[in-house]
Amino acid sequence: MAKTGKQSWSFTNPVYLQSSGTAVGPIEGEGPLKDTFDRIYDELHCNEANWELAERRLMTDAVHSCLQKAGVDESNIDVFLAGDLLNQNVTGNYVARQLGIPLLGMFGACSTSMETLATGAALVEAGYAKNALVAVSSHNCTAERQFRYPTEYGGQKPKTATFTVTGSGSALISTTPSPIQIEAATIGKVMDYSIKDPFDMGSAMAPAAWDTIKTHLEDMGRVPSDYDVIATGDLSSVGTPILRDMMEQDGYDITPVHQDCGLLIYHSDQPVFSGGSGCACSAVVTYGKLINELKAGTYKRILVVATGALMSPTMIQQKESIPGIAHAVVLTKGDD
Repeated sequence: MAKTGKQSWSFTNPVYLQSSGTAVGPIEGEGPLKDTFDRIYDELHCNEANWELAERRLMTDAVHSCLQKAGVDESNIDVFLAGDLLNQNVTGNYVARQLGIPLLGMFGACSTSMETLATGAALVEAGYAKNALVAVSSHNCTAERQFRYPTEYGGQKPKTATFTVTGSGSALISTTPSPIQIEAATIGKVMDYSIKDPFDMGSAMAPAAWDTIKTHLEDMGRVPSDYDVIATGDLSSVGTPILRDMMEQDGYDITPVHQDCGLLIYHSDQPVFSGGSGCACSAVVTYGKLINELKAGTYKRILVVATGALMSPTMIQQKESIPGIAHAVVLTKGDD
């Protein structure tokens, strides 16, 4: 691995994404990407007794689907990198307890999908692991209970609010050649533009996406057209135009190649406010639709920029602003 520019890593020894797995809830299963998911539940409890167990079920399903596709057993995995939105990463911790794989628990809010993928790729390329498994999850009801109000409360929300994706995405990383190569990564900085409204995370996260994308292009000596897609995590219909405007002010027109996972995952007429968010948002879109497009050759190179709002209920109650962060990973068409 070589440090490239200020914040980027280039994986000089090829690292590959071997397989991926996804599991989602009912609203996601009614969206435009339903055919790209491995498992769809028709109710939010996912056949479990409570929502936290449901989220655990989603991650377990995503992991098992990923390993099954690769034909790899849990005993052959050297390290498991997992994260979620719940206090102390309890979803990832409890799934790791069940799997019996060494765990690195990670948290970057909704940016955790690419944080785990970048870190896993670095560990594999450096020789610290032959097989690294990554996974993230979120659940609309567990996130609402922790960060806002339980769904039973029935509190009204503004149109700027995002809708936490119920789902989980997992990927397996190794040096064995496969159709998807992990080419590079850019580690983001914490950015804070003094947004204090927890129902407007798109505005809070857009500056972090701007900084990471701009830095990545400068580090790698590239322009937006070098990518078939630059996919942000969950900026929604609010944060997307802010990001594009900020990039344009710096001389980068990303509009022709930019897509947002929070807008891709739902139909425009679904009751999801300004779009999707949550750890699972970028994960299930990337490990489903985007990976499929790379395998099919529709895309040759994509940049996935997962965005996260680094807030907690306590900080919001103390009237703190909401910092954001974004981590980016370059995926390319590898060896068939």
